[in-house]
Amino acid sequence: MAVIGYKRVSTEGQNLDRQDLGELDKVFEEKQSGKSAKDRPALQAMIEYAREGDSVVVYSIDRLARDLRDLQEIISTLNDKGVAITFLSERLTFSADADDAFAKLQLQMMGAFAEFERNIIRKRQAEGIAKAKAKGVYKGTKKRIDRERVHQLRSDGNSTYQIAEEMGISRMSVHRILNTEPEPKRPSQAA
Repeated sequence: MAVIGYKRVSTEGQNLDRQDLGELDKVFEEKQSGKSAKDRPALQAMIEYAREGDSVVVYSIDRLARDLRDLQEIISTLNDKGVAITFLSERLTFSADADDAFAKLQLQMMGAFAEFERNIIRKRQAEGIAKAKAKGVYKGTKKRIDRERVHQLRSDGNSTYQIAEEMGISRMSVHRILNTEPEPKRPSQAA
């Protein structure tokens, strides 16, 4: 019987350290939005890893899911496998053998609040973008990197430092493009 931890924050810039789960046998961590359970590889891996008799510990309900249906589905899936899940902040535990109507009510209320909070954040974000567009200060998404130009500059003999400076991108972006993408074929190479 393993004690499994699950930690999540929404962005790369956030820190997982505040989610102290105590002593664990295994921890699954990710820096992903909680809007969809399906798009979170560490969550899916944790659900797959958990075995009958295991216990999953999560700091709070909103760290597991921001959608009430996802929350209920995750808990149900774990409980169906014979896995208990505990939320430390809310002091709630759900297991297949426990049928606590009050705990279920609390879960639904807390899950609904987490979903409501996410919807409010999205609404505020949309309003802020609309205001910024009206003022003409909205920049939108980052411009796309011209990957062919990166390869061209490299084949012209430029260093990664020179390419990064020329294109206004980070050296890591240059390395990523050069190391993971094949050089595009140009018409002169095709013959």
